[in-house]
Amino acid sequence: MVAVFEKRNLRDFDWLTAILAVSIVFFGVWQIYNAQPTENYWSKQINGFFIALVALAVISMIDYRRVIDAAPVFYIFGLVLLALVLVPGLGVKVNGQTAWLKIPIIGQFQPSEFVKIPTILMLAKYFGARKASSLRLKEILIGGLILAAPVGLIMLEPDAGQAMTYFPILAVILFLSAVKVRYIVLTIAAGLILMPLAYHVGVQTGKIKNYQQERINVILDPENADPKGYGYHTVQSMITVGKGGVSGIKGDTETSQAKLKFLPEPHTDFIFAVTAENTGFIGCISLLLAYALLLSRLVAGARQAPDRAGMLVIMAIAGGMTFQIFMNVGMVLGFLPVIGVPLPLMSAGLSAVLSTFIAIGFVISVKMRRFVN
Repeated sequence: MVAVFEKRNLRDFDWLTAILAVSIVFFGVWQIYNAQPTENYWSKQINGFFIALVALAVISMIDYRRVIDAAPVFYIFGLVLLALVLVPGLGVKVNGQTAWLKIPIIGQFQPSEFVKIPTILMLAKYFGARKASSLRLKEILIGGLILAAPVGLIMLEPDAGQAMTYFPILAVILFLSAVKVRYIVLTIAAGLILMPLAYHVGVQTGKIKNYQQERINVILDPENADPKGYGYHTVQSMITVGKGGVSGIKGDTETSQAKLKFLPEPHTDFIFAVTAENTGFIGCISLLLAYALLLSRLVAGARQAPDRAGMLVIMAIAGGMTFQIFMNVGMVLGFLPVIGVPLPLMSAGLSAVLSTFIAIGFVISVKMRRFVN
């Protein structure tokens, strides 16, 4: 009986999705090495990958419905972790943000990366249990409150970039839960009105710092940006991307912006710029095609989900990943301000890779149980 069960698991396991994720990670390791060959970021990424791969395998074997049933427990635990980050002595400050938590034995990790998953599960549990054909205002407000708790704690770190990655999760779930058109129109109208107002208030009260204002101004008025000031990141990123040309720089015959340390954070926020420099337009298109294929596999899994909650989990994960890819690439190409959103599976960092593999593990778990009532 055990042997039959094991064979069924191997047969139903979504190998293509896992292989695509693994391929992107190793492509990322190559680019991390190209960015900083004298550092050990690339070797740490490999070690983190094996931990993440085990996590993916374990999560995929667990019945996702049991995890969704326990979503409130995981959600509250995630909020506790985010709150602990703000406790003096526990939170670790990196680049002006207290977004990391250091725990004995476990080590240092970024809770905001992991709390996305219980937030998705909590939203899927609530909206997946609905029976009505369209959403009521009360249900939308409850969904907003579920999202507001982790986002509020993350903003206190402060980490606006990470907080932004949570909003697509709710947007996708609301859309798939048949939100009324008038609510969508009202939300868009409110956003267009409130965003400039919030920006003005943030500037006047000092909540939006000078460097944040300058990074936005770089995008709005690039010709007058100070290439040695807050526009440095964007300018150097665009130079690095342009240097790659069609097929990338030619080894030692051409200098590298990343290796010469002109490009800031080449192994994390600007890993796509490093990819463009080393593999050119061909490498970037190949990477984006790999992402497109991976996302298409996630959407296909959502269509095969045996229940509404499973479908919402997969689509929220796919929506969140799509948003991060769009934001990171837009940031690197100078279309969006630099806000520190990592490129999924490519940017260096154990927390980001591990959380993404756990999310993919949930996707595979749903797909493996598509024939179960």
